[in-house]
Amino acid sequence: MKKTGIVKDERYMNHLTGPGHPESPRRLEVIYDMLEDRDMQGRFQDVPAREARMDELHLIHLPDYVNRVASTARMEYSCLDPDTDTSPGSYKAALLAAGGLCEAISMVASGKLDNAFALVRPPGHHAEADRSKGFCLFNNVAIGARYAQTALHLQRILIIDWDLHHGNGTQHSFETDPSILYFSTHQYPYFPGTGACDEVGRRTGLGFTVNVPLSRGYGDGEYAAIFEKILKSIAPEFSPDLILVSAGFDIYGGDPLGGMRVSPKGFAGLTRLIVDIAVSCCSGKVVLTLEGGYDLTGLRDSVKAVLKELAGLSHTDYADMALQANQAAVDRALKPVLQVNRNYWKGLTP
Repeated sequence: MKKTGIVKDERYMNHLTGPGHPESPRRLEVIYDMLEDRDMQGRFQDVPAREARMDELHLIHLPDYVNRVASTARMEYSCLDPDTDTSPGSYKAALLAAGGLCEAISMVASGKLDNAFALVRPPGHHAEADRSKGFCLFNNVAIGARYAQTALHLQRILIIDWDLHHGNGTQHSFETDPSILYFSTHQYPYFPGTGACDEVGRRTGLGFTVNVPLSRGYGDGEYAAIFEKILKSIAPEFSPDLILVSAGFDIYGGDPLGGMRVSPKGFAGLTRLIVDIAVSCCSGKVVLTLEGGYDLTGLRDSVKAVLKELAGLSHTDYADMALQANQAAVDRALKPVLQVNRNYWKGLTP
């Protein structure tokens, strides 16, 4: 078994988004209940959640914006944007989400853990330097990546984002930075409207953003084939010191906000593929953080499948999964991506 850590804290439930909002405390409640299943108890190590410090938040977010989020702690209700509501407990929950991920990264980087999953909320990958967006207050994965570089002295970070929605905030945080490679698969065109395949970074970061926009209907085999083709080609060339994953479960078949068909086994396969890449590139150092996922049964079962894969309790054959893909759909998605990105990565061939 691997030493797999979990960030888990009841204070994440204090971020209240209002009746009917899909990003509700119930998302974590079903996951935390799952951790008490007989086949999960005692298998994972607790990572203590801590509040992110101001200097850590300011690695990504402007001080005025951090102060704006902090001010919501004094308000019974606040609406930061049309999708993002807050309650008095939201600011602290957001601090704990970013800080909890940083703590998990620290424990993995030091070797205390092999890998970890930050089961936190609110999510983060839509949050920009100066504003909230799409249920997100602070960009947890972006803060975590910069923390790994500044506090832990890691040099190159690979961020993988399999959420249904494109991580606009993460992309914009690093699009001029060649030390952070951002790879995203996402339903397109869809919220937030970014993530076209020709968005490949800017200036010195040219080529270090790789977007794979997808139409509706992609499932286990197609995702496995796309990840195998792109990530297995570019990750060794980039040679990351750490892999971070924005793990959104809204690509689950049946998610109310999505149009994909990934199953719990599919999530396990993607996790195994990423773990294999990490073993070959960075001594297995992988940390996931929870993003979307709004079908509660699918969220529960899929997170369980991912955790079992991280801990070595299962070993899913993603290569066999990829063989079951609709090859025409895979080719349709990959053709424009390869045409654009083969200019930057030697391993990417038609």
